[in-house]
Amino acid sequence: MTTPASRAAAPLEAIIFDVDGTLAETEEAHRAAFNEAFGKFALNWNWSQDDYRHLLKTTGGKERIGAHMSDIGYEHTGSQPLAEFIAQLHAHKTRLYTSIIDSGTVALRPGIAELIEEAHANQMRMAIATTTSQPNVVALVKATLGKDGMDLFEVISSGDMVRHKKPAPDIFLRALDGLGLPAGNCLALEDSFNGLASARGANIATLITPSIYTNQDDFSGAALIIPTIADLAAGHGGSALAGLVACHKASQAS
Repeated sequence: MTTPASRAAAPLEAIIFDVDGTLAETEEAHRAAFNEAFGKFALNWNWSQDDYRHLLKTTGGKERIGAHMSDIGYEHTGSQPLAEFIAQLHAHKTRLYTSIIDSGTVALRPGIAELIEEAHANQMRMAIATTTSQPNVVALVKATLGKDGMDLFEVISSGDMVRHKKPAPDIFLRALDGLGLPAGNCLALEDSFNGLASARGANIATLITPSIYTNQDDFSGAALIIPTIADLAAGHGGSALAGLVACHKASQAS
């Protein structure tokens, strides 16, 4: 007879990766691109690291620009509608960001490349769930994992594909739908409070590797908090995948 406990148990079948701060420490590249775009559009703004840490509480680049405008009481005087102006500014920022990424100056975080290679070799399914836009995802994956890197991920769920961005669960729910898996068979890799809230809102157990901009966030409810995936591998005989499986199993027992 199947007991409630045995029904709750499920194998780990897919890893769902966040991108910014999780796959790579990309936020400084984003900040540089924003500041360069502001100059191009004759806006006398320059986001410091402290400014950007605050603004990262708002997910999505266009939303972040809007939040800054609200913070400083910006009055839009141009003939172009404000939403159109923000979209144009953000599109230029995206081009600048992808150029930075294409230059190869941003590397994957410690242990990420090895985890992806190990997961692929063991036929572990992989997906991406991120608030960043699709061009940003493609640029980073190709620059760090090669021209065929996108083929490693079965599903890409990005911020321009859902109505509500993180901390809403929409992005993760879309990833689950694309994978055709229940939440209990997946583990999310995140670095931020908003990412954790989004994944947990979709009932996905979540492993956190804090990034330089999120190391002060509240990670209550995470299945595991560890500095990097390399540290996870070191604690499991060099296998990050074994560490993820153990983390997922422990999350189901709690």
